[in-house]
Amino acid sequence: MTLTVTSRGGARYDVTSGTHTLVTDQPIEDGGGNAGMSPVELFVGSLGSCVAYFVGRYCARHQIPCEGFTVDAEWSYAEQPHRVGAVELRVNLPSAVTPEQREKLLKVAHGCTVHQSLAVPPKVEIQLGR
Repeated sequence: MTLTVTSRGGARYDVTSGTHTLVTDQPIEDGGGNAGMSPVELFVGSLGSCVAYFVGRYCARHQIPCEGFTVDAEWSYAEQPHRVGAVELRVNLPSAVTPEQREKLLKVAHGCTVHQSLAVPPKVEIQLGR
């Protein structure tokens, strides 16, 4: 799997994977043009959308109404090193679920690929080309 991040000037970068492109930027007060989400917002959004995907699939398989459901995310920073220190996700389904369904939905949400990649971190190598 590959993607390419291209500088577009200032703090803006385009992230391209196949035929899809996302724009990342910084808010104006941080020196950017606010043309897109910041990389940290994209990171948290990736986690939230992965959880949503897994929950949505589970709901579809088990006939649990979920049309229009949302996942809200809040995060905070930590230092030494500077990073996202905590993320809280809240899955908001349009109807009530039983305690058994709730337990299974939480298990499914924790099993999403992005969450598991944070729980068991991948090896990351950074190299300079050319």
